[in-house]
Amino acid sequence: MLIWIGAALSVLGVIGIVASIVMVARAKKAKLDDAEMRARISKILPVNMGALFVSMIGLMMVIVGIVLA
Repeated sequence: MLIWIGAALSVLGVIGIVASIVMVARAKKAKLDDAEMRARISKILPVNMGALFVSMIGLMMVIVGIVLA
C-alpha cells in the first residue's frame, strides 16, 4: 500500500512540475517586460518547489515500500 500511495504522490508531483513548465512557457509567450516577467515567475516558483517536494516524498515512499516488502 505504501508503494501505491508513493506512486500517486509522485504522479501528482510530476503533474505540478508540468503545470509550472506550462505557466512559464505562457509567461514567455506573453512578451512581458523584465519586471512583470520576474513577478510572474516568482509566483510560479513556489508551485514548482512544492511539486518537486511532493514528487520526492512520493519516490521516497516507493523506495521504503520496496525495501520493506
